[in-house]
Amino acid sequence: MSKFAATFAVVTALLSGSAIADSAKPTIVLVHGAFADASSWNGVITHLQKGGYKTAAVANPLRSVSRDARFASDIVKSIAGPVVLVGHSYGGQVISNAAQGHENIKSLVYVAAFAPDTGEAAVELAGKFPGGTLGEALAPPVTLAESGVDLYIEQSKFHDQFAHDGQEYPR
Repeated sequence: MSKFAATFAVVTALLSGSAIADSAKPTIVLVHGAFADASSWNGVITHLQKGGYKTAAVANPLRSVSRDARFASDIVKSIAGPVVLVGHSYGGQVISNAAQGHENIKSLVYVAAFAPDTGEAAVELAGKFPGGTLGEALAPPVTLAESGVDLYIEQSKFHDQFAHDGQEYPR
């Protein structure tokens, strides 16, 4: 995701009026997707903070949708006042689940993200529409000692998988 595109999407949603029902500015909680970390939001955070927004970039554990959503939900619980949840890619499914039961969440913002219907999974959505290449770029899963698996992109396929976002990646 380019920093400009993400910043534009988040700021546009905030300024639309639907995200700000109160006079108080919401805290913006940013949830990264798979194959990323919280630092991927650094450029967006800089712009939001210049606009007077408090921000929190969740270090999404990337263990399962339910576990990751509980983690993000715990962050939301710790925030007094209105919250806007922002998810990128897989983070969209996380925020959809994390938002449940929180009256302080004023809106959800999906940045090039999965926005599943109830009961729908990101893996289903990834294969639902033509043109997706993530599945064929994945390396064999790594089994984790505590159960479950970790997914990685094959190094030889990394550049082609992400080159479309305008960033330079090593080959």
